[in-house]
Amino acid sequence: MSIERLVVIGGDAAGMSAASQARRLKGPEELEIVAFERGHFTSYSACGIPYWVGGDVDARDDLVARTPQEHRARGIDLRLRTEVVEIDVGGRRVRAREVESGAESWTSYDKLVIATGARPIRPDMPGADAAGVHGVQTLDDGQALLDSLARARGERAVVVGAGYIGVEMAEALIKRGYEVTVVNRGSEPMSTLDPDMGRLVHRAMEGMGITMVNDAEVTEVRTGEDGRVRSVRTADAEYPADVVVLGIGVRPETGLARAAGLPVGVHGGLLTDLAMRVRGPVADGRVWAGGDCVEVLDLVSGRERHIALGTHANKHGQVIGANVGGGYATFPGVVGTAVSKVCDVEIGRTGLREKDAHRAGLQFESVTVESTSRAGYYPGASPMTVKMIAERRTGRLLGVQIVGREGAAKRVDVAAVALTAGMTVEEMTALDLGYAPPFSPVWDPVLVAARKATAKVHGGAR
Repeated sequence: MSIERLVVIGGDAAGMSAASQARRLKGPEELEIVAFERGHFTSYSACGIPYWVGGDVDARDDLVARTPQEHRARGIDLRLRTEVVEIDVGGRRVRAREVESGAESWTSYDKLVIATGARPIRPDMPGADAAGVHGVQTLDDGQALLDSLARARGERAVVVGAGYIGVEMAEALIKRGYEVTVVNRGSEPMSTLDPDMGRLVHRAMEGMGITMVNDAEVTEVRTGEDGRVRSVRTADAEYPADVVVLGIGVRPETGLARAAGLPVGVHGGLLTDLAMRVRGPVADGRVWAGGDCVEVLDLVSGRERHIALGTHANKHGQVIGANVGGGYATFPGVVGTAVSKVCDVEIGRTGLREKDAHRAGLQFESVTVESTSRAGYYPGASPMTVKMIAERRTGRLLGVQIVGREGAAKRVDVAAVALTAGMTVEEMTALDLGYAPPFSPVWDPVLVAARKATAKVHGGAR
């Protein structure tokens, strides 16, 4: 029996999960696995980088789930510091280049997994590549930022962008003693929330000593004679900076796939079927893709979207590995759940925002309630704001956003389950959630919002 070869491009969550799962199902005598990774690390938590930079996580290696040596011990030919620069789909081979030496070689495959991830968005402006300007996407990026902070020994930091990475990095830099300014193109931080909920995050950040500059776009990074960043400019002002962190977001890293003729969607991510196999005749049924380089189905709106999260990437890898290894698995889609925090403020969201619902052509009602994390009389109870969006007439839950202190963010998981199950807000009011004064009021804040949404939906129907 001939041995098949699986080639994996990308050594983080999706790629190495796929390789590991395929190896569990097929031994080296059936399947040879070659994995290429251009960085120094594999199978690590990119989501943990802000907490490593901020000092909550002691060491870089604490973020590594499985080392290159461990992968190799399981029979995976892992080639670090080697970047795939071309995919020849017709010839079923990839061309790889060693980063240090520049040496190139071709490797053939029977099956291919593309897990190239995403790249931080760097604005097209003067000084964007100056020393002291950092994106934060990989462990190498995190190490470069820490090295830069050690060299600069400065006091002022500017974070460009106020999404998840932006607010998390603002917290990390505050913890390191920096005076932090966040320059945000939007009207409020956290564009994954509706503006009224983002305003709560804005107020909380300012209360922590972070300077928020909204409705502003950085036009230039200015440098000193040594070439290091000294300030950032917007149309109206200039902000001194010893270090700049880009938190504008990421784009799918699909340049290789595009050049090979593989299909990408409107958000720039690769398009796959439910088995994570790349669509279309060019892929010839031999190419899979997963992680931050793909688009996924939004189960609420029914549209494709790009979401860069490690939870999805690991699930994609498990599905791909099962299918490559001769089993069967599917990835049905997502509801868009995410949680974050900035200092002691927790942020959770799932489903659609108001503008998402408008874009999908849905008519809806939205309600906002203020409650507490515990029974009001129990020590430590803290305020929490819950916003819920429901479809008009049907009452189908469309989305939930939560901002509060301890115990707020993970409450969004209840809404994520309800969304996945297609529940109405009225059905949610009967959910048998856990109650005790240290954990929740008698009526959990999510259920209070569901009751209010039910009343509004029924009133709208009348």
